[in-house]
Amino acid sequence: QVQLVESGGGLVQAGESVRLSCAASGGTLDNYTAGWFRQVPGKEREFVGSLSWRGSTKFSAVTVKGRFTVSRDNAKNTVYLQINSLEPEDTAVYFCAATLRPIATTSADFTTWGQGTQVTVSS
Repeated sequence: QVQLVESGGGLVQAGESVRLSCAASGGTLDNYTAGWFRQVPGKEREFVGSLSWRGSTKFSAVTVKGRFTVSRDNAKNTVYLQINSLEPEDTAVYFCAATLRPIATTSADFTTWGQGTQVTVSS
């Protein structure tokens, strides 16, 4: 069973960039679609973007603005989320997830989750 651990969150200034990492252990991410979600207290988990094993990317209406990039390093068994020009509204806990579905854009599509990493953007 693949396990996921996120890292790279913290307190950042508005306008800066952050790269979150999601390292897999206990197995390989080969053939998995990897995705990122974010959640703020009192709200549902929001889809950010996903990247299939074959390289197909999906983004939400929010992240399609171009500030977010999902990438993966298969040799390192790691998935990344790059967020540029951070805004205070990006403050959230960011989760990575994995699924064997070739296309996945909702929480229900994913079977494996990390514990999340907090990103706080100060203005």
